[in-house]
Amino acid sequence: MRKEFNVTGSCNPQRHYMVDTEKRFKAVENLIDRGNYFTINRARQYGKTTMLQTIRRRLSDKYLVIKTSFEGIGDEPFKNEESFARMFAKQMAYELAYKNEDEKFIDVWKDKGIVDLDALSKSITTFCQLFPRPVIVLIDEVDKSSNNQLFVGFIGMLRDLYLKRDDKGMNYTFHSVILAGVYDIKNLKLRLRPDAEKKYNSPWNIAADFNVDMTFHPEEIAQMLNDYENDVHTGMDIKAISEEIYKYTTGYPYLVSAICKIIDERLEADWTLDNVQKAVKIIAKGENVTLIDDLSKNIENNAELRDFLYSIVVNGQEYSYSMVDPIVRLANMFSYIRENQRGKTMIHNLIFEEALFVYFGNKTMREQGTKISPFVLNYVQNGKLNMEHVVTRFRDLMREEYRESTEPFLEKEGRLLFLTFLKPIINGIGFYYVEPQTRDNRRMDLVVTYDKQEYIVELKIWHGDKYEELGRDQLSGYLATRGMDEGYLVTFDFSKNKQEAEPQWIEWNGKRIFEVIV
Repeated sequence: MRKEFNVTGSCNPQRHYMVDTEKRFKAVENLIDRGNYFTINRARQYGKTTMLQTIRRRLSDKYLVIKTSFEGIGDEPFKNEESFARMFAKQMAYELAYKNEDEKFIDVWKDKGIVDLDALSKSITTFCQLFPRPVIVLIDEVDKSSNNQLFVGFIGMLRDLYLKRDDKGMNYTFHSVILAGVYDIKNLKLRLRPDAEKKYNSPWNIAADFNVDMTFHPEEIAQMLNDYENDVHTGMDIKAISEEIYKYTTGYPYLVSAICKIIDERLEADWTLDNVQKAVKIIAKGENVTLIDDLSKNIENNAELRDFLYSIVVNGQEYSYSMVDPIVRLANMFSYIRENQRGKTMIHNLIFEEALFVYFGNKTMREQGTKISPFVLNYVQNGKLNMEHVVTRFRDLMREEYRESTEPFLEKEGRLLFLTFLKPIINGIGFYYVEPQTRDNRRMDLVVTYDKQEYIVELKIWHGDKYEELGRDQLSGYLATRGMDEGYLVTFDFSKNKQEAEPQWIEWNGKRIFEVIV
């Protein structure tokens, strides 16, 4: 049986198509060899557990590798020090028995005197000095317990043992401890006493920084697809497909594998650029996609995060990509944002951006009760999208619905309403995304694809005649970079003296531009 693309649990190179992880693994191995303690803190489904499994598989000859997890253990172990200490000792004993280690090593963890963290600390030292190889401990899903006082005490105990290694020797405690989770344990927001205010504080400040790039780059995606192609022989253009996948995912590991899996299993292994886009649309809908489900839940549960992402996605707001700002750090931790070429924040990938547009668009339509509806004839003629009719009809509907309206939401949500209007027209066949380099408070270039045809629509806020000409210059210049002759300029005029000009085609810098003022 051939391998498959995996989107659940850890990946195994014997069973799954994978990118080459050697460079990442070597960076992690270097941290371990130095005796570092660190946290693999990355967003969900970013390859953390796969890396832990790789460490376990590749380094077991050099080290004793003990893998534990705080997932699924319930609340009982966190009731008091004794229950926690016994839980950890039990996991150590189980792992040693699973590895068929000598009974004398297992007996260390069966000691009934392990009744608190102090006794657990002594057992760790006893075991590490007794065992002939350095000991590595991997603890997965630490997020499940990171806000618990006993967990804080536990990592504080590990810190104390770590600091004593200089005097007592490297085998006084674990050679390396690796925690894995979404949150960086060095920056936990903890309530250290029941009556205390939550503050950023953590005894894990001994940990080395984990700066390993775990995203998948186009050449790595191509290598994975080449392995697949050697088995299946589809005749795909590997370079083009890998670059297209990267365009939509920015290398987010789960999203890369999910696109590949959908094409292989649901789209009859027809590896075309169109099917990459179809797979993207399937994922962005969020049906049975825990990553998109988490995105929705996180912004529902955190109004500050929701407003932050809205200002980037809809209003084109840019913020300094600085972890000094807690909300930037939070969004970055979830990998909802990344840094652009100017050192500013941008949405991490086009799939997240599509999901956020749908979320905010649906929310706006419900809250505002707008009657804007795209369902009339002639949007598609002879299989081609009639973009001239689309933007004209949008302008007409906006005027009909909001002719007497002075609601301020229009200024900040006009572009979102257009995207919400456009989506059902192209749904099932087309796709749109915002060109990142043109997103700002005044301008947003929208790339719309429909049945292998491409359309460029610039959405612009009216700021006077001078800026209107600048908009034409910008759009014609962008059309030139894409080798296109026609584009569409939709200008939102929210001044008291609204422009009454009718939609028209104009010639500008050798390009044809269809102008509409809403």
